Amino acid sequence: MSFLKKYKLPLLWLRRHTSSREFMLISSALVGFTAGMAAVILKTIVHYLYIMLAYGGRLLDRPVLLVILPIIGILLTVLVVQLFFKGKVEGGTAGILYSIAQKSSIVRRSKMYSYVITSGITAGFGGSAGLESPIVVTGSAIGSNFGRSYHLNYRERTLLLACGAAAGVAAVFNAPVAGVLFAVEILLTDISISAFIPLMVAAVVGTLCSTLTLDEDLLFFVEKINDFYAGNIPFYMILGALTGLISVYYTRTVHWIEHIFEPLASNVYKRALIGGLCLGLLIMLFPPLFGQGYEAIKLLQHDNADLLLKDSWLNFFGTNEWVVLCFAGALALVKVVASTLTLVSGGKGGNFGPSMFVGAFAGFFFSKFVNLTELGNVPINSFTMVGMAGILSGVMHAPLMGIFLIAEITGGYALIIPLMIVSATSYAVVKYFEPYSLEAKKLAQKGQLLTHNKDATVLRIMKIRHLIETEFQPVSPEATLRELVDVIAHSRRNLFPIVNAQGTLEGIILLEDIREIMFNTSKYDTVKTKELMVKPPVLVQYDDSMADVMKKFDESGAWNLPVVEGEKYLGFVSKSSIFTKYRKLLIKTTNV
Repeated sequence: MSFLKKYKLPLLWLRRHTSSREFMLISSALVGFTAGMAAVILKTIVHYLYIMLAYGGRLLDRPVLLVILPIIGILLTVLVVQLFFKGKVEGGTAGILYSIAQKSSIVRRSKMYSYVITSGITAGFGGSAGLESPIVVTGSAIGSNFGRSYHLNYRERTLLLACGAAAGVAAVFNAPVAGVLFAVEILLTDISISAFIPLMVAAVVGTLCSTLTLDEDLLFFVEKINDFYAGNIPFYMILGALTGLISVYYTRTVHWIEHIFEPLASNVYKRALIGGLCLGLLIMLFPPLFGQGYEAIKLLQHDNADLLLKDSWLNFFGTNEWVVLCFAGALALVKVVASTLTLVSGGKGGNFGPSMFVGAFAGFFFSKFVNLTELGNVPINSFTMVGMAGILSGVMHAPLMGIFLIAEITGGYALIIPLMIVSATSYAVVKYFEPYSLEAKKLAQKGQLLTHNKDATVLRIMKIRHLIETEFQPVSPEATLRELVDVIAHSRRNLFPIVNAQGTLEGIILLEDIREIMFNTSKYDTVKTKELMVKPPVLVQYDDSMADVMKKFDESGAWNLPVVEGEKYLGFVSKSSIFTKYRKLLIKTTNV
């Protein structure tokens, strides 16, 4: 017996001898542990690669290496993807949303490890991307495939997928509440109270994995902040509006750069070289862009922002406070470009970490500006951390997760009021300009995103290929009325497709339209079906979305519509089969 079967036996026994709820709790703990350890492995790989390349022997004292290392990392990533994963390591968090909406929460098994390998190479060699999205993908894949192994249904599989993501986020930041809220706000569109328990179990187990195995310097940890003064609330409101506008800039810049690189999609190595070179030159001007950037955030926290210029060619301007201020403001903007270049050129990672970087520098820039201009006297470290919540809320459309993540990172809830103000203001500003988050925007434009609208959600899950009815008897356009009557006599349907020898649908015949002539035997051998057929009111294409299909039913008033792929006839789809499938899916997807 193989090792895998031996491993599965105890769980199969538990599956048979425990209730569904009990098995889900056990499963959530196991998924949380596995996802948590995956996060630990990824963080460790990247940390030691980063230390070796960035600080071993002060390699960054040689600016040319700032150009070369990211290019090497991106090329290695592309090579690994092409050789070992057949060019298919795509999606990020958006891919998980797509899997939930369009693939019944089934995630490819390779994603349980492909993102750990590829994002580790990218970030370890200085790629300006975050590890949180790869960890979310890895955890989600672990949860999804655990559910598949034990034949769990869609609701249970989706919940375990979310448990894996929650455990991954919780492990990275030592923040279990933020992990749960990430799953609730970003992945799950409909959730019951009972589903919170497995999510919390997974998040706690994931947090324990990182707490017990990782040193503090591998976790993003800052000193506890307690300085909140109610008189600074107006400044926090302005910061919220500022981070909201920067979030809009972030989202639109990402899509703009992606559009520029679209023509290079077919040549992955050329794209890697061009994107990697642009990234390297940008990092040479702004060294804090090298890697995830959490070290730079810690410099802001310890009021050592002048050290940001140490390795930059821009340090010839000096390191007075105004130069540092401008440099920090520029970093907040160019980080978006750097992280997008990393990803579009073939590197693997996500926008979660870069969002935190941008938020920290935006908060620092604003508070430093207020203090230098003597408009007020605000605590820079507090505004730096609160700015992170503002960008997370705006870019990810997850204000609760942003609030509690920063609260947990800072070791308490002293900043809860400014966190709520900044996150809510940023989110309100962003929603005015961008109704969807960065990750969800493309899926929404294609109609592939789950929403809180249950009708739309169910329709997006439904697929035409599962609803095609093929028992309609096709008839040749050259067939005689006699042959048609013989087909009718042996059919239970009242609709007959007229299909030529090439398989193309030429028309349809309705029984009620020929009822009179079919009893006129004198015309049996003189009238052909092509003389009796009519054009169908509308055709349904094989790749039409269910929303488009329902619109065609409404406009035509028909009860059955023919389905074609190009011009080839495939069968019919009926309202009754759609309604039956809709009801089953509605029950299946309600109250995850």
